[in-house]
Amino acid sequence: MTTYLSRFGGVLVSVVVGAMLSAVAPAAEPIRLHPDNPHYFLWRGKPTILMTSGEHYGAVLNSAFDYAKYLAVLESHGFNQTRTFSGAYCEPVGAFKITNNTLAPAAGRLVCPWARSNTPGYANGGNKFDLTQWDATYFSRLKGFVGEAGKRGIVVELVLFCPFYEDSMWALSPMNAANNVNGVGTMPRTEVYTLKHPELLAVQDDMVRKIVTELKDFDSLYYEICNEPYFGGVTLDWQAHIARVISETEKALGVKHLIAQNIANKSQKVVDPDPLVSILNFHYAKPPVAVEENWGLSRVIGDDETGFSGSEPKAYRLEAWDFIIAGGGSFSNLDYSFSVGHEDGQGLIDAPGGGGPILRKQLEILKEFMAGFDFIRMEPDNSVIKGSLPDKTTARALVQKGRAYAIYINGGSRVDLQVELAQGRYRARWIDTKTGQTAARETFDHAGGIRKLASPAYDSDIALRITAAGDGR
Repeated sequence: MTTYLSRFGGVLVSVVVGAMLSAVAPAAEPIRLHPDNPHYFLWRGKPTILMTSGEHYGAVLNSAFDYAKYLAVLESHGFNQTRTFSGAYCEPVGAFKITNNTLAPAAGRLVCPWARSNTPGYANGGNKFDLTQWDATYFSRLKGFVGEAGKRGIVVELVLFCPFYEDSMWALSPMNAANNVNGVGTMPRTEVYTLKHPELLAVQDDMVRKIVTELKDFDSLYYEICNEPYFGGVTLDWQAHIARVISETEKALGVKHLIAQNIANKSQKVVDPDPLVSILNFHYAKPPVAVEENWGLSRVIGDDETGFSGSEPKAYRLEAWDFIIAGGGSFSNLDYSFSVGHEDGQGLIDAPGGGGPILRKQLEILKEFMAGFDFIRMEPDNSVIKGSLPDKTTARALVQKGRAYAIYINGGSRVDLQVELAQGRYRARWIDTKTGQTAARETFDHAGGIRKLASPAYDSDIALRITAAGDGR
Protein backbone atom coordinates (compact mmCIF):
# COMPACT_ATOMS: atom_id res chain seq x y z
CA MET A 1 0.00 0.00 0.00
CA THR A 2 1.33 3.43 -0.96
CA THR A 3 0.53 6.73 0.71
CA TYR A 4 1.28 10.32 -0.21
CA LEU A 5 0.93 13.62 1.60
CA SER A 6 -0.86 16.60 0.12
CA ARG A 7 -0.93 20.08 1.62
CA PHE A 8 -4.57 20.95 2.05
CA GLY A 9 -5.90 23.95 3.91
CA GLY A 10 -2.58 24.34 5.70
CA VAL A 11 -2.76 20.80 7.13
CA LEU A 12 -0.90 17.73 5.96
CA VAL A 13 -3.38 15.00 5.14
CA SER A 14 -2.36 11.40 4.45
CA VAL A 15 -4.34 9.82 1.64
CA VAL A 16 -4.20 6.21 0.56
CA VAL A 17 -3.70 5.83 -3.19
CA GLY A 18 -2.14 2.41 -3.53
CA ALA A 19 -3.76 -0.98 -3.31
CA MET A 20 -7.51 -0.47 -3.05
CA LEU A 21 -10.27 -2.99 -2.69
CA SER A 22 -11.62 -3.70 -6.16
CA ALA A 23 -15.05 -4.91 -7.18
CA VAL A 24 -13.58 -6.92 -10.05
CA ALA A 25 -10.88 -9.48 -10.58
CA PRO A 26 -7.78 -8.43 -12.55
CA ALA A 27 -8.95 -7.80 -16.08
CA ALA A 28 -7.45 -8.08 -19.53
CA GLU A 29 -5.21 -5.35 -20.89
CA PRO A 30 -7.10 -2.04 -21.15
CA ILE A 31 -8.12 -0.75 -24.55
CA ARG A 32 -5.07 0.62 -26.35
CA LEU A 33 -3.89 1.92 -29.69
CA HIS A 34 -3.55 -0.80 -32.31
CA PRO A 35 0.16 -1.61 -32.72
CA ASP A 36 -0.17 -2.01 -36.50
CA ASN A 37 -2.24 1.16 -37.03
CA PRO A 38 -2.47 3.58 -34.09
CA HIS A 39 -5.30 5.50 -35.74
CA TYR A 40 -7.53 2.73 -34.39
CA PHE A 41 -7.87 0.74 -31.16
CA LEU A 42 -7.06 -2.79 -30.07
CA TRP A 43 -9.51 -4.08 -27.48
CA ARG A 44 -9.98 -7.61 -26.21
CA GLY A 45 -7.84 -8.88 -29.05
CA LYS A 46 -9.79 -7.20 -31.85
CA PRO A 47 -9.22 -4.12 -34.03
CA THR A 48 -11.79 -1.59 -32.85
CA ILE A 49 -13.50 1.61 -33.95
CA LEU A 50 -15.53 3.17 -31.13
CA MET A 51 -19.03 4.35 -31.99
CA THR A 52 -22.01 5.41 -29.95
CA SER A 53 -25.07 7.60 -29.59
CA GLY A 54 -25.05 8.31 -25.88
CA GLU A 55 -26.67 10.36 -23.16
CA HIS A 56 -25.50 13.81 -22.02
CA TYR A 57 -22.75 12.58 -19.69
CA GLY A 58 -24.66 12.35 -16.41
CA ALA A 59 -25.12 8.59 -16.13
CA VAL A 60 -22.96 8.33 -13.01
CA LEU A 61 -23.28 11.71 -11.28
CA ASN A 62 -27.09 11.79 -11.59
CA SER A 63 -28.21 9.22 -9.04
CA ALA A 64 -31.74 9.15 -10.46
CA PHE A 65 -30.50 7.81 -13.82
CA ASP A 66 -30.89 4.05 -14.41
CA TYR A 67 -27.59 3.35 -16.13
CA ALA A 68 -28.21 -0.40 -16.55
CA LYS A 69 -31.25 0.23 -18.73
CA TYR A 70 -29.34 2.84 -20.72
CA LEU A 71 -26.32 0.60 -21.36
CA ALA A 72 -28.63 -2.20 -22.49
CA VAL A 73 -29.94 0.08 -25.26
CA LEU A 74 -26.40 0.86 -26.44
CA GLU A 75 -25.60 -2.85 -26.46
CA SER A 76 -28.72 -3.61 -28.50
CA HIS A 77 -27.32 -1.43 -31.31
CA GLY A 78 -23.85 -2.92 -31.08
CA PHE A 79 -22.45 0.40 -29.83
CA ASN A 80 -19.21 0.12 -27.91
CA GLN A 81 -18.67 3.51 -26.29
CA THR A 82 -20.22 5.87 -23.77
CA ARG A 83 -19.01 9.20 -22.40
CA THR A 84 -19.58 10.27 -18.81
CA PHE A 85 -18.46 13.09 -16.48
CA SER A 86 -16.87 12.48 -13.08
CA GLY A 87 -19.14 14.72 -10.99
CA ALA A 88 -16.73 17.60 -10.41
CA TYR A 89 -19.00 19.54 -12.78
CA CYS A 90 -22.76 19.58 -13.27
CA GLU A 91 -25.29 21.98 -14.78
CA PRO A 92 -28.34 23.90 -13.60
CA VAL A 93 -31.75 23.02 -14.98
CA GLY A 94 -32.27 24.80 -18.30
CA ALA A 95 -28.59 25.16 -19.17
CA PHE A 96 -27.94 25.33 -22.92
CA LYS A 97 -31.71 25.12 -23.45
CA ILE A 98 -31.68 21.38 -22.75
CA THR A 99 -34.90 19.91 -21.39
CA ASN A 100 -34.44 16.79 -19.22
CA ASN A 101 -30.68 17.20 -19.06
CA THR A 102 -28.94 14.27 -17.37
CA LEU A 103 -26.10 16.62 -16.38
CA ALA A 104 -28.56 18.67 -14.35
CA PRO A 105 -29.56 16.42 -11.42
CA ALA A 106 -32.65 17.26 -9.43
CA ALA A 107 -32.16 18.71 -5.95
CA GLY A 108 -30.25 16.29 -3.75
CA ARG A 109 -29.47 13.90 -6.60
CA LEU A 110 -25.84 14.83 -7.34
CA VAL A 111 -23.26 12.21 -6.40
CA CYS A 112 -19.60 12.98 -6.82
CA PRO A 113 -16.22 11.79 -5.52
CA TRP A 114 -16.42 13.87 -2.34
CA ALA A 115 -18.57 12.93 0.63
CA ARG A 116 -21.21 15.17 2.13
CA SER A 117 -20.41 16.86 5.43
CA ASN A 118 -22.77 17.44 8.35
CA THR A 119 -23.16 21.07 7.35
CA PRO A 120 -26.24 22.04 5.33
CA GLY A 121 -26.04 24.47 2.45
CA TYR A 122 -25.14 22.87 -0.88
CA ALA A 123 -26.56 25.03 -3.66
CA ASN A 124 -28.69 22.23 -5.13
CA GLY A 125 -29.95 20.52 -2.00
CA GLY A 126 -28.40 18.60 0.85
CA ASN A 127 -25.27 19.18 2.87
CA LYS A 128 -22.06 20.77 1.72
CA PHE A 129 -19.13 18.60 0.66
CA ASP A 130 -15.97 17.72 2.57
CA LEU A 131 -13.10 17.68 0.10
CA THR A 132 -10.96 15.54 2.44
CA GLN A 133 -13.45 12.66 2.44
CA TRP A 134 -14.53 10.29 -0.32
CA ASP A 135 -18.10 9.19 -0.99
CA ALA A 136 -18.21 5.38 -0.93
CA THR A 137 -21.64 5.40 -2.59
CA TYR A 138 -20.27 7.37 -5.52
CA PHE A 139 -17.33 5.04 -6.08
CA SER A 140 -19.59 2.02 -5.85
CA ARG A 141 -21.83 3.58 -8.52
CA LEU A 142 -18.85 4.54 -10.69
CA LYS A 143 -17.36 1.05 -10.60
CA GLY A 144 -20.79 -0.46 -11.13
CA PHE A 145 -21.24 1.66 -14.24
CA VAL A 146 -17.82 0.87 -15.72
CA GLY A 147 -18.24 -2.80 -14.87
CA GLU A 148 -21.70 -3.02 -16.42
CA ALA A 149 -20.43 -1.27 -19.53
CA GLY A 150 -17.56 -3.71 -19.85
CA LYS A 151 -19.89 -6.70 -19.56
CA ARG A 152 -21.87 -5.28 -22.47
CA GLY A 153 -18.83 -4.62 -24.66
CA ILE A 154 -18.90 -0.87 -24.08
CA VAL A 155 -15.85 1.32 -23.43
CA VAL A 156 -16.27 4.24 -21.03
CA GLU A 157 -14.66 7.58 -21.78
CA LEU A 158 -14.45 9.06 -18.29
CA VAL A 159 -14.16 12.84 -18.50
CA LEU A 160 -12.45 14.03 -15.36
CA PHE A 161 -13.12 17.77 -15.57
CA CYS A 162 -15.17 20.32 -17.50
CA PRO A 163 -14.83 24.11 -17.65
CA PHE A 164 -17.44 26.28 -16.04
CA TYR A 165 -19.01 28.07 -18.98
CA GLU A 166 -21.05 30.37 -16.77
CA ASP A 167 -21.06 31.42 -13.12
CA SER A 168 -24.25 29.39 -12.62
CA MET A 169 -22.25 26.20 -13.25
CA TRP A 170 -19.37 27.16 -10.98
CA ALA A 171 -22.00 27.91 -8.33
CA LEU A 172 -22.95 24.18 -8.32
CA SER A 173 -19.46 22.69 -8.13
CA PRO A 174 -18.28 21.02 -4.91
CA MET A 175 -14.93 22.69 -5.62
CA ASN A 176 -16.54 26.10 -5.06
CA ALA A 177 -15.91 27.32 -1.51
CA ALA A 178 -19.62 28.07 -1.14
CA ASN A 179 -20.33 24.34 -1.45
CA ASN A 180 -17.63 22.80 0.73
CA VAL A 181 -16.60 23.04 4.38
CA ASN A 182 -12.90 23.37 3.62
CA GLY A 183 -12.74 26.96 2.45
CA VAL A 184 -11.20 25.90 -0.84
CA GLY A 185 -12.34 27.36 -4.14
CA THR A 186 -12.60 31.13 -3.72
CA MET A 187 -11.18 32.00 -7.14
CA PRO A 188 -13.19 33.04 -10.22
CA ARG A 189 -14.36 30.18 -12.45
CA THR A 190 -11.76 31.09 -15.09
CA GLU A 191 -8.92 30.16 -12.73
CA VAL A 192 -10.20 26.79 -11.52
CA TYR A 193 -8.21 24.80 -14.08
CA THR A 194 -4.87 26.56 -13.82
CA LEU A 195 -1.77 26.10 -11.69
CA LYS A 196 -2.40 29.36 -9.82
CA HIS A 197 -4.07 27.89 -6.71
CA PRO A 198 -2.08 25.08 -5.02
CA GLU A 199 -4.79 24.14 -2.51
CA LEU A 200 -7.41 23.59 -5.21
CA LEU A 201 -4.88 21.85 -7.44
CA ALA A 202 -4.16 19.43 -4.58
CA VAL A 203 -7.89 18.63 -4.38
CA GLN A 204 -7.99 17.95 -8.12
CA ASP A 205 -4.87 15.80 -7.98
CA ASP A 206 -6.28 13.79 -5.08
CA MET A 207 -9.51 13.21 -6.99
CA VAL A 208 -7.67 12.01 -10.08
CA ARG A 209 -5.47 9.65 -8.08
CA LYS A 210 -8.46 8.24 -6.23
CA ILE A 211 -10.50 7.63 -9.40
CA VAL A 212 -7.56 6.13 -11.28
CA THR A 213 -6.79 3.81 -8.36
CA GLU A 214 -10.39 2.68 -7.94
CA LEU A 215 -10.69 1.88 -11.66
CA LYS A 216 -7.29 0.30 -12.16
CA ASP A 217 -8.61 -3.20 -12.93
CA PHE A 218 -11.09 -2.28 -15.68
CA ASP A 219 -10.16 -2.81 -19.34
CA SER A 220 -13.22 -0.97 -20.72
CA LEU A 221 -12.01 2.51 -19.88
CA TYR A 222 -9.92 5.49 -20.88
CA TYR A 223 -9.66 9.00 -19.46
CA GLU A 224 -10.28 12.38 -21.03
CA ILE A 225 -8.52 15.17 -19.16
CA CYS A 226 -11.11 17.90 -19.64
CA ASN A 227 -14.16 18.51 -21.78
CA GLU A 228 -13.84 21.55 -24.07
CA PRO A 229 -10.78 23.07 -22.36
CA TYR A 230 -10.76 25.86 -24.93
CA PHE A 231 -13.47 27.55 -22.82
CA GLY A 232 -13.41 28.84 -19.26
CA GLY A 233 -9.72 29.64 -18.80
CA VAL A 234 -8.35 26.07 -18.85
CA THR A 235 -4.60 26.20 -19.45
CA LEU A 236 -2.38 23.80 -21.38
CA ASP A 237 0.10 23.48 -18.51
CA TRP A 238 -2.74 22.43 -16.18
CA GLN A 239 -3.85 19.80 -18.71
CA ALA A 240 -0.29 18.50 -18.99
CA HIS A 241 -0.13 18.36 -15.19
CA ILE A 242 -3.31 16.25 -14.94
CA ALA A 243 -2.02 13.91 -17.65
CA ARG A 244 1.14 13.40 -15.58
CA VAL A 245 -0.89 12.69 -12.44
CA ILE A 246 -2.83 9.99 -14.32
CA SER A 247 0.33 8.50 -15.81
CA GLU A 248 2.41 8.55 -12.63
CA THR A 249 -0.39 7.09 -10.52
CA GLU A 250 -0.93 4.27 -13.00
CA LYS A 251 2.79 3.58 -13.27
CA ALA A 252 2.87 2.96 -9.52
CA LEU A 253 -0.18 0.71 -9.87
CA GLY A 254 1.30 -1.27 -12.77
CA VAL A 255 -1.49 -0.43 -15.23
CA LYS A 256 -1.92 1.92 -18.17
CA HIS A 257 -5.11 3.38 -19.59
CA LEU A 258 -5.23 5.67 -22.59
CA ILE A 259 -5.47 9.42 -22.08
CA ALA A 260 -7.54 11.64 -24.39
CA GLN A 261 -7.30 15.38 -24.87
CA ASN A 262 -10.14 17.48 -26.24
CA ILE A 263 -8.44 19.76 -28.77
CA ALA A 264 -11.00 22.05 -30.39
CA ASN A 265 -14.44 22.49 -31.85
CA LYS A 266 -14.38 21.56 -35.56
CA SER A 267 -10.62 21.37 -36.19
CA GLN A 268 -7.15 22.47 -35.23
CA LYS A 269 -3.77 21.24 -36.33
CA VAL A 270 -1.99 19.93 -33.25
CA VAL A 271 1.62 21.03 -32.89
CA ASP A 272 3.89 19.38 -30.32
CA PRO A 273 1.28 17.01 -28.83
CA ASP A 274 1.61 15.81 -25.26
CA PRO A 275 3.41 12.43 -25.46
CA LEU A 276 1.11 11.08 -22.72
CA VAL A 277 -1.97 11.72 -24.88
CA SER A 278 -3.06 8.96 -27.29
CA ILE A 279 -6.48 10.23 -28.40
CA LEU A 280 -7.17 13.63 -29.96
CA ASN A 281 -10.83 14.55 -29.58
CA PHE A 282 -12.75 17.18 -31.53
CA HIS A 283 -16.36 18.35 -31.27
CA TYR A 284 -18.65 19.09 -34.22
CA ALA A 285 -15.90 17.87 -36.55
CA LYS A 286 -17.61 18.43 -39.88
CA PRO A 287 -16.29 18.41 -42.47
CA PRO A 288 -13.68 16.07 -41.00
CA VAL A 289 -10.71 18.37 -41.57
CA ALA A 290 -9.35 17.43 -38.15
CA VAL A 291 -8.54 13.91 -39.36
CA GLU A 292 -6.52 15.04 -42.36
CA GLU A 293 -4.71 17.77 -40.42
CA ASN A 294 -3.62 15.41 -37.64
CA TRP A 295 -3.26 12.05 -39.41
CA GLY A 296 0.53 12.24 -39.30
CA LEU A 297 0.53 12.22 -35.49
CA SER A 298 -0.36 8.51 -35.44
CA ARG A 299 -3.02 8.80 -32.78
CA VAL A 300 -6.72 8.03 -32.68
CA ILE A 301 -8.73 11.05 -33.82
CA GLY A 302 -12.26 11.24 -32.42
CA ASP A 303 -15.42 13.20 -33.16
CA ASP A 304 -16.41 13.33 -29.51
CA GLU A 305 -19.62 15.37 -29.54
CA THR A 306 -22.27 16.41 -32.05
CA GLY A 307 -25.10 18.90 -31.93
CA PHE A 308 -26.58 22.23 -33.02
CA SER A 309 -27.85 20.82 -36.33
CA GLY A 310 -31.49 20.27 -35.42
CA SER A 311 -33.16 17.09 -34.24
CA GLU A 312 -33.44 15.23 -37.56
CA PRO A 313 -31.09 12.24 -38.03
CA LYS A 314 -29.70 13.31 -41.40
CA ALA A 315 -27.08 15.86 -40.29
CA TYR A 316 -25.58 13.52 -37.69
CA ARG A 317 -25.63 10.52 -40.01
CA LEU A 318 -23.72 12.49 -42.64
CA GLU A 319 -21.26 13.75 -40.03
CA ALA A 320 -20.61 10.22 -38.78
CA TRP A 321 -20.05 8.64 -42.19
CA ASP A 322 -17.82 11.46 -43.38
CA PHE A 323 -15.70 11.32 -40.23
CA ILE A 324 -15.21 7.56 -40.09
CA ILE A 325 -14.49 7.15 -43.81
CA ALA A 326 -12.01 10.03 -43.48
CA GLY A 327 -10.07 7.85 -41.01
CA GLY A 328 -11.57 8.77 -37.66
CA GLY A 329 -11.22 6.17 -34.92
CA SER A 330 -14.21 7.09 -32.75
CA PHE A 331 -17.56 8.82 -33.14
CA SER A 332 -19.68 9.80 -30.14
CA ASN A 333 -23.06 11.25 -31.03
CA LEU A 334 -24.76 13.26 -28.31
CA ASP A 335 -28.21 11.71 -27.96
CA TYR A 336 -30.79 13.77 -26.05
CA SER A 337 -33.47 11.07 -26.19
CA PHE A 338 -31.91 9.57 -23.04
CA SER A 339 -32.96 11.16 -19.76
CA VAL A 340 -34.14 10.26 -16.26
CA GLY A 341 -37.29 8.22 -16.81
CA HIS A 342 -36.38 7.69 -20.46
CA GLU A 343 -33.24 5.61 -20.12
CA ASP A 344 -34.64 3.52 -22.99
CA GLY A 345 -33.80 6.37 -25.39
CA GLN A 346 -37.41 6.97 -26.38
CA GLY A 347 -37.77 10.44 -24.86
CA LEU A 348 -38.86 13.50 -26.81
CA ILE A 349 -35.94 15.75 -27.75
CA ASP A 350 -36.04 19.39 -26.70
CA ALA A 351 -32.39 20.37 -26.92
CA PRO A 352 -29.81 21.81 -29.36
CA GLY A 353 -29.11 18.43 -30.91
CA GLY A 354 -30.53 15.12 -32.05
CA GLY A 355 -30.58 11.43 -31.26
CA GLY A 356 -33.30 8.83 -30.94
CA PRO A 357 -33.91 5.32 -32.28
CA ILE A 358 -33.89 6.21 -35.99
CA LEU A 359 -30.48 7.83 -35.84
CA ARG A 360 -29.12 5.06 -33.64
CA LYS A 361 -30.17 2.49 -36.23
CA GLN A 362 -28.44 4.48 -38.96
CA LEU A 363 -25.22 4.69 -36.95
CA GLU A 364 -25.48 0.96 -36.34
CA ILE A 365 -25.40 0.51 -40.13
CA LEU A 366 -22.16 2.49 -40.32
CA LYS A 367 -20.59 0.39 -37.58
CA GLU A 368 -21.56 -2.82 -39.39
CA PHE A 369 -20.25 -1.43 -42.68
CA MET A 370 -16.82 -0.81 -41.16
CA ALA A 371 -16.79 -4.21 -39.47
CA GLY A 372 -16.85 -5.73 -42.95
CA PHE A 373 -13.37 -4.33 -43.68
CA ASP A 374 -9.90 -5.08 -42.40
CA PHE A 375 -9.69 -1.36 -41.64
CA ILE A 376 -6.36 -1.69 -39.82
CA ARG A 377 -4.82 -2.17 -43.30
CA MET A 378 -6.60 0.85 -44.76
CA GLU A 379 -5.92 4.58 -44.85
CA PRO A 380 -7.74 7.63 -46.19
CA ASP A 381 -6.93 8.18 -49.86
CA ASN A 382 -9.36 10.35 -51.81
CA SER A 383 -6.94 10.39 -54.74
CA VAL A 384 -8.43 7.11 -56.02
CA ILE A 385 -11.60 9.04 -56.88
CA LYS A 386 -11.18 10.66 -60.28
CA GLY A 387 -13.26 13.00 -62.39
CA SER A 388 -15.88 15.48 -61.29
CA LEU A 389 -18.83 15.07 -58.96
CA PRO A 390 -22.25 16.72 -58.99
CA ASP A 391 -22.51 20.13 -57.38
CA LYS A 392 -22.48 20.08 -53.54
CA THR A 393 -21.42 16.44 -53.54
CA THR A 394 -18.31 15.05 -51.86
CA ALA A 395 -16.68 11.63 -52.00
CA ARG A 396 -14.28 10.13 -49.47
CA ALA A 397 -12.37 6.88 -49.65
CA LEU A 398 -10.68 4.65 -47.08
CA VAL A 399 -8.39 2.34 -49.02
CA GLN A 400 -6.24 -0.77 -49.02
CA LYS A 401 -5.10 -0.61 -52.63
CA GLY A 402 -5.97 -3.64 -54.67
CA ARG A 403 -7.90 -5.16 -51.77
CA ALA A 404 -10.59 -2.94 -50.31
CA TYR A 405 -12.22 0.47 -50.87
CA ALA A 406 -14.77 2.01 -48.51
CA ILE A 407 -16.29 5.01 -50.27
CA TYR A 408 -18.89 7.47 -49.02
CA ILE A 409 -20.87 9.89 -51.19
CA ASN A 410 -22.35 12.88 -49.36
CA GLY A 411 -24.84 14.88 -51.42
CA GLY A 412 -26.70 14.52 -54.68
CA SER A 413 -29.08 11.79 -55.77
CA ARG A 414 -27.09 9.85 -58.40
CA VAL A 415 -23.42 9.73 -59.31
CA ASP A 416 -21.20 8.20 -61.98
CA LEU A 417 -18.18 7.50 -59.82
CA GLN A 418 -14.76 7.05 -61.39
CA VAL A 419 -12.43 5.02 -59.18
CA GLU A 420 -8.82 4.14 -59.86
CA LEU A 421 -8.35 0.42 -59.15
CA ALA A 422 -5.44 -2.00 -59.49
CA GLN A 423 -5.79 -4.93 -61.88
CA GLY A 424 -8.00 -7.66 -60.53
CA ARG A 425 -11.47 -9.06 -60.05
CA TYR A 426 -13.76 -7.05 -57.76
CA ARG A 427 -17.14 -7.09 -56.10
CA ALA A 428 -18.95 -3.77 -55.66
CA ARG A 429 -22.00 -3.11 -53.47
CA TRP A 430 -23.89 0.15 -53.07
CA ILE A 431 -25.30 0.41 -49.52
CA ASP A 432 -28.33 2.45 -48.48
CA THR A 433 -27.09 4.33 -45.38
CA LYS A 434 -30.61 4.62 -43.96
CA THR A 435 -31.65 0.96 -44.22
CA GLY A 436 -28.41 -0.97 -44.58
CA GLN A 437 -29.83 -2.73 -47.62
CA THR A 438 -27.81 -3.39 -50.76
CA ALA A 439 -29.13 -0.97 -53.38
CA ALA A 440 -27.09 -2.44 -56.25
CA ARG A 441 -24.21 -4.83 -56.78
CA GLU A 442 -21.87 -6.07 -59.48
CA THR A 443 -18.80 -8.26 -59.96
CA PHE A 444 -16.27 -7.29 -62.61
CA ASP A 445 -12.80 -7.93 -63.97
CA HIS A 446 -10.59 -4.88 -64.27
CA ALA A 447 -7.39 -4.40 -66.24
CA GLY A 448 -6.23 -1.55 -64.05
CA GLY A 449 -6.80 2.19 -64.14
CA ILE A 450 -10.12 4.01 -63.86
CA ARG A 451 -13.36 2.09 -63.46
CA LYS A 452 -16.70 3.85 -63.81
CA LEU A 453 -19.33 2.78 -61.26
CA ALA A 454 -22.82 4.17 -61.67
CA SER A 455 -24.76 4.52 -58.47
CA PRO A 456 -28.45 3.75 -58.10
CA ALA A 457 -30.71 6.67 -57.22
CA TYR A 458 -30.37 7.71 -53.58
CA ASP A 459 -31.51 10.36 -51.15
CA SER A 460 -28.73 12.58 -49.72
CA ASP A 461 -25.98 9.97 -49.32
CA ILE A 462 -24.87 6.47 -50.22
CA ALA A 463 -21.93 4.17 -49.46
CA LEU A 464 -19.94 1.93 -51.79
CA ARG A 465 -18.01 -1.18 -50.80
CA ILE A 466 -15.45 -2.51 -53.28
CA THR A 467 -13.44 -5.61 -52.37
CA ALA A 468 -11.15 -7.98 -54.23
CA ALA A 469 -13.25 -10.98 -55.30
CA GLY A 470 -10.98 -13.37 -53.43
CA ASP A 471 -11.39 -11.50 -50.13
CA GLY A 472 -13.51 -13.65 -47.82
CA ARG A 473 -14.64 -10.60 -45.83
